[in-house]
Amino acid sequence: MKSYIFVILKTGPVVIENKTVRDSLFSGHLKNIKRLADEDKLVVAGPLGKNDLNYRGIFILNVKTMEEAEKLLDTDPAIKEKLLATEIFSWYGSAALPEYLKVASKIQKISF
Repeated sequence: MKSYIFVILKTGPVVIENKTVRDSLFSGHLKNIKRLADEDKLVVAGPLGKNDLNYRGIFILNVKTMEEAEKLLDTDPAIKEKLLATEIFSWYGSAALPEYLKVASKIQKISF
């Protein structure tokens, strides 16, 4: 077992009507997810189904402190521009979780 940071992504306070700008920010969001995964900083990411809490997705970050997590989250354009907001928690889980990405990349059907 080891410590991680668990992040809930939710709808942010900013609404960008310009579809081109919004699409560009979400494209950057997906590229940032891939970059963080390639750097072994992100071990799980994925969207949540529609819900009344406006929760959009989750991240499990392979870092020890909230400060490290906040620095990584600041690299995400959708979070930086407040299209997405975050709730951040310390989380304790399996030390084997980072191995998930190695297996997932071999069986993944959709690429970024």
